Amino acid sequence: MRKRQLGNDGLEVSAMGLGCMGLSTNYGPAEDKQKANTLMRAAVDRGVTFFDTAEVYGPFTNEELVGECLSPVRKGVILATKFGFDIDPQTHARHGLNSRPDHIRKVADESLRRLKTDYIDLFYQHRVDPNVPIEDVAGAVRDLIAAGKVRNFGLSEASAQTIRRAHAVQPVAAVQSEYSLWARDPEPEVLPVCEELGIGFVPWSPLGQGFLTGKVSADMPFEKSDVRSWFPRFTAEARKANQPLVDLLGEIARRKNGTPAQIALAWLLAQKPWIVPIPGTRKLERLDENFGALQIELSAKDLRQIDAAAAQIQIQGGRGTGQECYV
Repeated sequence: MRKRQLGNDGLEVSAMGLGCMGLSTNYGPAEDKQKANTLMRAAVDRGVTFFDTAEVYGPFTNEELVGECLSPVRKGVILATKFGFDIDPQTHARHGLNSRPDHIRKVADESLRRLKTDYIDLFYQHRVDPNVPIEDVAGAVRDLIAAGKVRNFGLSEASAQTIRRAHAVQPVAAVQSEYSLWARDPEPEVLPVCEELGIGFVPWSPLGQGFLTGKVSADMPFEKSDVRSWFPRFTAEARKANQPLVDLLGEIARRKNGTPAQIALAWLLAQKPWIVPIPGTRKLERLDENFGALQIELSAKDLRQIDAAAAQIQIQGGRGTGQECYV
């Protein structure tokens, strides 16, 4: 497994990570614990060192799952988790955003306990809290770094201006936002500021919540517990309208002896050497398929052809998290 660096402080991770959220929430009932453990340990065996979770996934249960599975190999992996929501510890109800410094410190201690570790490699603010100056957030994480509880600071779905302000207080190692061939929002401003400041970028949903794999048809039903059942981009009409993008990936995949998912991931990897996608899955065969993208080389000509063809396709339907983005 090749390695890539996030930020300027030596945070080295596998060139592709594993997004663990879907093992516990958002895509139907939680996965059986033993099967989830088997999947994560298989990822470790294949050279993956970068695992992504958050307190809100579950809530809480995903951190516990990741901590239990990876504690025996803790020294060989990089754990990323997130703070930023106000979650009732009893009912697990979410009551908006909360990035007050005292809350950040509390979440850090609770995440450390659930992850069965004494340090968090990468601690992201999950969503920017408009009620708390980003300088205060960065200062709180800086204090956690000084205390040895956290090693690197990250932001998620933040604007270029917010990234700059945070970075001036505590260097940001990575920004995590949705990015793929059907969600290119970070390109105009966020990616340039990351390049300028030496910040890594971690695309979540690099396969478009599964749509870019070519395995989501226009008539496929989703359970109520699957977020795609209410995402605007996953209405039957939107899926049908967006199918040309999947057809494009399929055409290139046939030429490259790969799959649409592998082409979508290879495209991301080819954008910048400091981009590290974190596709998630519950299936071992999909895990291997995703990591197979690392063996696919897209030439400059390939990339120009993909961009030219994709520019002719108008993506229908808003992002599911559209109103939380780029504060």
